[in-house]
Amino acid sequence: MSSALTLISSMATRHLLTALAQAHAQTGAPAVHLESVGGVDAARRVQDGEAFDLVVLASDAIAKLEAAGRLKPGSVRPIADSSVAIAVRAGSSPPDIGSEAALRAAVLQARSIGYSTGPSGTALMQLFERWGLMDTLKARLVQARPGVPVGSLVASGKVELGFQQFSELMDLPGITLLGGMPAEVDIVSRFSGAVTANARQPDAAQALLDFMASPATEALKRQHGMRAVPDPH
Repeated sequence: MSSALTLISSMATRHLLTALAQAHAQTGAPAVHLESVGGVDAARRVQDGEAFDLVVLASDAIAKLEAAGRLKPGSVRPIADSSVAIAVRAGSSPPDIGSEAALRAAVLQARSIGYSTGPSGTALMQLFERWGLMDTLKARLVQARPGVPVGSLVASGKVELGFQQFSELMDLPGITLLGGMPAEVDIVSRFSGAVTANARQPDAAQALLDFMASPATEALKRQHGMRAVPDPH
């Protein structure tokens, strides 16, 4: 009997990957031991040659690992797309975020703004730069530590307005989820997976990745606040 596959990922995908791995195991495939940590830490550990069968991270991080020769050539598969959502503390008055102008006004009104260390946080800072607000907002920005959900900062009152992947904010107690970003400034992160160059079970790992990328998993992705990657063809 095959031993469990080892998979490292960032925190944003941990619930989805757990569900996908369990669904795949029901077909008789090997079980999966999943370790979810901050994305920067996960990429560093794969870069340093730590032994895992698979890695799932934001696509830009996967591309860097591929370029560095840390992944099995041809193994990369797009897993899911994830949009950023916005939250306030439960019981507080929700601001209007229905348009780019309304969201900009809500950001200016907020006394503190929480964001993540991941790609969505980087994209949010780029948006604030584009709006010309970075100098105004600098003292109000609170970056959650790796592995700490922005929603927990919102729930505790440490930040007034929180931005993070919808999958990270959904179902968290103590917050009101306002919804996604307005379409004109939507921030979407794509997560991809790959077999590592030093995988102990590369064939089984590739089979799991192919399953995760397949149309059969679309409903699970929606259930966990993400969506299937559109077919490019």
